[in-house]
This record gives sequence, C-alpha cells and structure tokens, in this order.
Amino acid sequence: MKHNQLKEFPPTFLWGASTSAYQFEGAWNEDGKGPSVIDTRSPREGISDYTVASNHYHHYREDIALLAEMGFKAYRFSIAWTRIYPQGTGQLNSQGIRFYNDVINELLRYGIEPIVTMYHFDLPAALEKQGGWSNRRTIDAFEAYAKTLFENFGDRVKYWLTINEQNMMILHGSALGTLDPSLQDPKKELYQQNHHMLLAQAKAMILCKKMLPHAKVAPAPNISCVYPASPCPDDVLAADNFNAIRNWLYLDMAVYGRYNTLVWSYFEEKGYTPKIAEGDMDILAAAQPDFIAFNYYSSATVKSNLRDTEEKGGMGDQQIAVGEAGVYAGSGNEYLERTAFGWRIDPAGLRVTLRTIYDRYQLPMMITENGLGAHDTLEEDGTVNDHYRIDYLRKHIEQCRLAMTDGVELFGYCPWSAVDLVSTHQGVSKRYGFVYVDRDEFNLKQLRRIRKNSFYWYKDVISSNGSVL
Repeated sequence: MKHNQLKEFPPTFLWGASTSAYQFEGAWNEDGKGPSVIDTRSPREGISDYTVASNHYHHYREDIALLAEMGFKAYRFSIAWTRIYPQGTGQLNSQGIRFYNDVINELLRYGIEPIVTMYHFDLPAALEKQGGWSNRRTIDAFEAYAKTLFENFGDRVKYWLTINEQNMMILHGSALGTLDPSLQDPKKELYQQNHHMLLAQAKAMILCKKMLPHAKVAPAPNISCVYPASPCPDDVLAADNFNAIRNWLYLDMAVYGRYNTLVWSYFEEKGYTPKIAEGDMDILAAAQPDFIAFNYYSSATVKSNLRDTEEKGGMGDQQIAVGEAGVYAGSGNEYLERTAFGWRIDPAGLRVTLRTIYDRYQLPMMITENGLGAHDTLEEDGTVNDHYRIDYLRKHIEQCRLAMTDGVELFGYCPWSAVDLVSTHQGVSKRYGFVYVDRDEFNLKQLRRIRKNSFYWYKDVISSNGSVL
C-alpha cells in the first residue's frame, strides 16, 4: 500500500539498542559467576571465546555514558543466570545482584529505560549436567530465578523479556552452541525441551503479573516473514509449513496458550509429539503477554521438498542450512542483496513481518534486534566509516514507519547491537555496534571504545524522533 502521508513516531517511542550478557560482559568467572553452556562448549577454531568479550562488566559506566550521549530512551540487555545463581539454583550470588543493580541504576540516572531479557542462550552448565531443558526441574529453576529478578529489580524495571529466540535454540541449537551433543534423538528431544521452555516462560509471565502488576512482560522470538520460492502451490504450502514451525508455534503458544494446529500435525507425522503432563495446558493458557518483542534480521524463502530424502538449502547465515524432508527446503531469493556474511537484506520484509504479527495477535510490539554484521575498519585517523550499517538501519526504520502508517502498533526499536560484542557465529570480526571496541579475535589490546559514524547518525535519528534519517 502506498501512503501519501506517513504517521510520525510517537513522542514516547523507545529508541535504543540491545546486547546480551555472554557476548558483551566478559568476566565469565569473576565475582562468583558460574559457568554456562556457552562457557563450557568446545571453542570454535579461529574464533575468540566469551571469557572477556567486550569487558562490559568493567566498562559498564563508560558504555552507558555512550548510550546516553546517543540519546537512548531504552537499553535492552540480558542478565546472566549464572551471575545470579552460579549453579542455576541454590546459593544466591550477592555480587551478581549488586552488578545488575549498579547497571540498572546507572541507566536510570541517564533516563534510559532498562529492558531486561531473563535468558539469552546461557543456560547454567550445572543444570545442563542434570538434563537441561529435558529435565522438568529446570522449569522450576527458571521460575525461581525469575522470582529473584522480580524481587531485586522489579521496583525499577518495567519491561521484561522471558526467553530470547527460543525458536532459534530449537531450530539451530548446534550453530548457537546450545544443543547438547549427547542427545540420541535430537529433534524429538528438542521439541520436548521446547515444551518445557514454553512452560517456564508461562510461569514467569504469570509470576510477573502477580508480583509486578505495573510491569509488562513479553516473549522475544526471532520472527521473519516466509516467502514461497515461486507461485507453485507446493511452494506456497511449504512456506505455510515453515511459517508455522518457525514463527507461529512460539507466538501462538505465548499469546493464545495453545499449540498451532499445523505444527501439531507436523509433530504427529514426524514423531516429535512432546509429553504433556497433567495441568501443563492450563498453565500455558493462563499466561498472557502484554506485548510482543521480536528480533528481525532477514526474511526467509522456501520451496517444496516432497521427496523422501532430506534436502537442505542455505538461508540467512552461511553456516545455517534449512529444510526437512516432506516439509520444506531453504531457497535463494534473487530479489534480495546479501551481506558479507551471507544474510539476505530485506527491509520490506520487516514491514510484512510487522503487519502479519499485528494482524494475527493485536498486541503492541517492540523490535528487540535488527542489525548488520560487517567487517568494520578502524582507519588511521581513528574513524569507522560504517555507511553500509547506516544504509541498512535507515531502510529498516523507514519500513517501521510505513508499517505504523499501515496501522501497526510499534512502540520501540532496539537494533543489534549497542556496542561491538562477540558474534555468536563469527566472533569479534563480525561487528554490529554503534561503538567500535578496539580488540581483535585474540588480541585484547586496550578494549578502547570508539564512536563509529553510525553513532552520530543514530544520535540524530533519536533526537529527531525518527524524522531525520
């Protein structure tokens, strides 16, 4: 739809950006913090680990001052479960509580709204040894952890996100480093884990509403529109399949408290049906999110895959293949450009995604990740000319405004990432931030913070409330 007059971003719009604890904080074993599954996984050849990352743990005041200089209205960050409970349960780590109190207070001192993600991939290693999400006791551990967060930070944190990209942990756990390699039947077991995570999320949302009636809580999956590779009806059906498996399984459950019917049929066909204990569905139905937070980087394109043998086609990151026999197969899209790391760039796909989510659920939305990973170069004069990042973000923000004019209720935009951090797939060399952290893959240097050109551009975007792009 072409609009002659576009709506403005509301005066209360939450401009900000995002990070995650394990990719940004460092200090992985300092001040009582325990190891997570990210800390104990096998290192990837040629890619740095997360032990130091950007050392935000020791630079948080400097980093938050930079966010304030950009004019941030909000900052989305995650709390490391093992910094609060080193073993996942049991003894509370007071030094972890103190650190996040300091971070939250520093944000509020600058008038920046804290948006807290409770769980961003980093399951405590001690819980993983006991079966991880395959063990129903992890549900109770997560609920107890959530309760501790609400008790200690709920007086100052208004916005809570439950689980970051649960769908990506299920679909691409091996790429993220969250998949237990010892699973005998990975897909079946993953969907059982998924059921337990959905229950943990529901319990956390119910608890949040009980303990913090003025707070707002939401899921935070990675959602993207899915295109059929062609008008062929079989390709359209494949896109419908993938849409349900990738997107609606997670949001239908979060919003409606029920399994998506197409996904349940898929479970039955493939033998992935999870065991559901008595009372589980009542808990899932009782949870109600206040809004939908979601991450968007690119759209997806799929084609039919009706053969008996599995066919996989690359999509998104070069290291991730997508497809399943008889269900769908990943496909290229000739209409979209690619980043240097193989991700397809589709700003209009964000508008499609926003419209589809809002039409389906009628809940306000916040974009909690959207960004461009690139090989940034620090020039001899100390500048970082990341014009490509500005171009990417500008086009996506333009599509946000178009979607709002379409009638979508969007109240926040927090791209990835506020400051450079360690990428999940490509380490330090793949940079996303508005602020350059001067370190190499295995040379920490002095971890100096340097404002990129995108820093100044985003500052103008925020100060103009999105009218100057």
